[in-house]
Amino acid sequence: MSTEARSERASVRLSPRTVVLYAIGSVGTGGYATLPGLVLTYFLTDNLGVAALAAGLIVTLAKIWDVIIDPLIGAASDRQLARTGSRRGFMITGALTLPLCFALTFAVPPSWGPVAGAVCVLLAFLATATAFSLFQVPYVALPAELTGSYDERTRLLGWRVVVLTAAILLFGAGGPALRNAGSDPVLGYLLMGIAAGLVIGIGMFISARTAGRSSASDTSDGAPVSVAPASPWRDQYLSGFRALRRSQPFRALLGTFLLQALATGTMLAGAQYVATWVLRSEDAVTLVFVALVGPALLATPAWTVIARRIGKERAFAIASVLFTAAALTITAAVWAPGAWIYASVAVAGIAYAGLQSLPMAMLPDVISHDERASGPGQAGTFTGIWTAGETIGFALGATAVSLTLAATGYVSTVAGAAVQQPAEAITGIVLSFSILPAVLMAASLLALRRYGLRRHDIDVTPAPGA
Repeated sequence: MSTEARSERASVRLSPRTVVLYAIGSVGTGGYATLPGLVLTYFLTDNLGVAALAAGLIVTLAKIWDVIIDPLIGAASDRQLARTGSRRGFMITGALTLPLCFALTFAVPPSWGPVAGAVCVLLAFLATATAFSLFQVPYVALPAELTGSYDERTRLLGWRVVVLTAAILLFGAGGPALRNAGSDPVLGYLLMGIAAGLVIGIGMFISARTAGRSSASDTSDGAPVSVAPASPWRDQYLSGFRALRRSQPFRALLGTFLLQALATGTMLAGAQYVATWVLRSEDAVTLVFVALVGPALLATPAWTVIARRIGKERAFAIASVLFTAAALTITAAVWAPGAWIYASVAVAGIAYAGLQSLPMAMLPDVISHDERASGPGQAGTFTGIWTAGETIGFALGATAVSLTLAATGYVSTVAGAAVQQPAEAITGIVLSFSILPAVLMAASLLALRRYGLRRHDIDVTPAPGA
């Protein structure tokens, strides 16, 4: 793409319709990222009687499957864009198949036994993960094609995160509430799975319309997209790893995001355990999510303003430091558990808004920077690797929690049975919700230091007379 074309794309403001349609997709991504991470391990250990270590392995295996297929889906999405001018087909397929698979994940009754139950949950969750990846990988690729503007990408992703944080609240608070609405936990989990799967699928289906607006033939937003010709499957699969090798900004941003996904993944997987065994109320998980997401909803526009003034990368670093400090304070719950934890979670929520919107707004900048040297049409390749990295982080977060539970003697049980946890297990729950994510977040700041792109690298203006 010429300098003149890049400048034209950078100067055009996205239409409200495009921003709204794209943001609605985060109803789906927020629901899928939140609810399984919040309740799936707990569903396995405290409803089906699956050992904590085995429960963590199930979640990890499903995420490993994601890591394998995401680069393939990214490459196939680029092929579809080159052939049809749109990424919509994959997105719609994922939206239509996810609701059933998601409901089946939580449809397994305890009467089947822990072994059969674990196998069935694994198979259903593998299918759910596949459906979600069909939508998510092309969805994350769209911002690089919708606009070339440094600030418009921040605006687009900022509104996406407003919807994302609202979805986290909806699913994080509403999912457990549906589960606990009746006296039968088996039916409660089934109701939760059906309702959540439908809402996720509808959000994904509506947002798939955005893909049509990023096609090569659509210029309503002034952002025509050039595409690369299709190449063999093996070459397209490997192209993602070649992109990772050649793009230093991509390596730095991906490394940062992976560590942060691991940090937030440990907190997400540990939230239900904190509610049940530290705050002594299974329903307290709803308050935890209100404390996290309420401030995040208010803070997202503020992070957009800060990024405009000082740059995305600096705002991102500030958000990371704030999250680290908030997580560290929760360590005190080992000695003095209480409702004060909600205040620390609220501060983490303010930071979390920035941790979601800013790196996602930086990724299209990385893609644009790379296409100047390597050519266009590889956004799906980048986002396939990106989504795989995010998946690894969240998967290992759940694994870290399950390993901590196993090491500290956590006692699994079936639905309706009473059990007493050892003090060591309670301590492990608190540390996996505080110290571990704080250390991982601090490590991510080291990776972020290597990210060198700035506004002037993205918003290119042609020289006079060019």
